[in-house]
Amino acid sequence: MYKSPAPRKSVRVSFLGYNQNMENTERISIYLDGGNFYHLVIKKLGIEENNFDFNAFANLLVDGRAESESCKRFYKGSVREKEGDSRSKELMSKQTKLFTTLNKNGWDIKISKLRTRVEELVVDSRVFEYKKLKKIGLETIHTERMREKGIDVKIAVDLLVGAFDNKYDTAIVVSSDSDLVPAIDWIRNRMKKKVEYIGFSIPDSKDPKKSTKPLMMMFSKTNVQRVFSDIEMRKFIIPPENTLFS
Repeated sequence: MYKSPAPRKSVRVSFLGYNQNMENTERISIYLDGGNFYHLVIKKLGIEENNFDFNAFANLLVDGRAESESCKRFYKGSVREKEGDSRSKELMSKQTKLFTTLNKNGWDIKISKLRTRVEELVVDSRVFEYKKLKKIGLETIHTERMREKGIDVKIAVDLLVGAFDNKYDTAIVVSSDSDLVPAIDWIRNRMKKKVEYIGFSIPDSKDPKKSTKPLMMMFSKTNVQRVFSDIEMRKFIIPPENTLFS
């Protein structure tokens, strides 16, 4: 049976013969970029989002410190169902279940609309077996892609507002989006807040060039850096038979 990794407990110390509980009052806020996390971690682990224990992961990051108001924030592009498209219906159903569970566990969900963009690819030497495609008359290939818009802006705004309103002491940023650097610089230098960067190092066995690596820029822009390996992240996988949505 799956058991969530236990968070660290407060440390009991003895001073001059008296026992006291040492409580850390540092207020923590977590900003988790769901789309970024999906591509860097979930896909690399070969699992569904619904089979990852986000709450246990958050507990590990907080590590016994005080949780601020709306401590856990999850940012993701919202899936829209397309008429006659069974895949979009399935994706929307899975996302609804994910959001329901996150809400039950105290996550504040911030969504952004997914924008559909049609991209044109010229059939040339970059395309596998392009000569065969040209022989049958294909000169271009059109693909439809869905991209998140404005997630980085939402995270940046929440970082800034939270710092200005003194809602937290330390922001834990679970994102490797370099667009967040200006906001991080401001809250550290102007508001004297601490920032912890959470990165990942997960190999891609099929294509090593696509392996997940931490954003090195974040190392010089944050106070604390933590990089998790695939072995560490697999501890938070919920076995299919124990999934919250079975």
